[in-house]
Amino acid sequence: MKIALIVNPCIGAKKTKNLLLLAEKRLKEADIRFDLFVTQYHGHAAEIIKTMPLSEYDGIVSVGGDGTNYHVLNGLLKYHHDAELPPLGIIPAGRGNSFAKDLDIHTEEDGFAALSRRTTRAVDVCRFTQNDDVYFFVNLMGLGFVTDAAKTAARFGWAGDLSYVIGVLYRTMILKFHQLDMEIDGHIISEKNCFVEICNSRFTGGNMLMAPGAKIDDGLFDVVVLSPLSRTSLISTFPKIFKGTHGDNPAVKFYQGKTALIHTTPEKTLLPDGEIFGAAPTQITILPGRVRYFY
Repeated sequence: MKIALIVNPCIGAKKTKNLLLLAEKRLKEADIRFDLFVTQYHGHAAEIIKTMPLSEYDGIVSVGGDGTNYHVLNGLLKYHHDAELPPLGIIPAGRGNSFAKDLDIHTEEDGFAALSRRTTRAVDVCRFTQNDDVYFFVNLMGLGFVTDAAKTAARFGWAGDLSYVIGVLYRTMILKFHQLDMEIDGHIISEKNCFVEICNSRFTGGNMLMAPGAKIDDGLFDVVVLSPLSRTSLISTFPKIFKGTHGDNPAVKFYQGKTALIHTTPEKTLLPDGEIFGAAPTQITILPGRVRYFY
């Protein structure tokens, strides 16, 4: 077995070095050969994939967080959409490792163990539009308050996992709502809105259980809609997301679907798999079992 190992060095020089030493040991034990690719800039993983001879590899493995996996996925589906795709693997070494949890991969050792087992699972992919172009995500995509909080959190990266909490608290202080016009499989929602999350998997921000009922292989995405609410209600509901009980708040609504069309006023930035990219309007479509992941 031979894999392409795509490493995001933003996880830190010391951590990268230690991980590569661990990779050499674990992959040798599993009789897995690998070619190493180290990204040099944001989005580089997709460019690496663009010219990669896929037929040479039995797997493409991202070493990083949800963002690294996102760029690997988009490189495959944008540049090799007609090819037979090798399975994907994840070594969760980034700051946000939400999607891997639905593969029962919680640690780096879990990731190597999944590769050693050589078992794969078909996983749904969400396709979303930006003007005439298309992109893909497997975790979730948000807009509104969640994206605004992520923008603020990005300025506090030194705070680690607390950065998103800082973002949430700041955006709560200046809480604003927007107009949402969304159609999910023919069902129309038109109202003031705080945020929307289109979820293919359950978690966001590492351990936040945004969509407790979501499944990565049911041919549906789950939609979490938060209607306008008071600052006090938002702050009291926020901690419940870690247990997935935020749905107790009547302002939280859940839907499922295969297609969704979203417009907002004003235009709101998107957050696919933790990447601050694009804006509404956008159309989201589920692609059942489009890729396979080691688990």
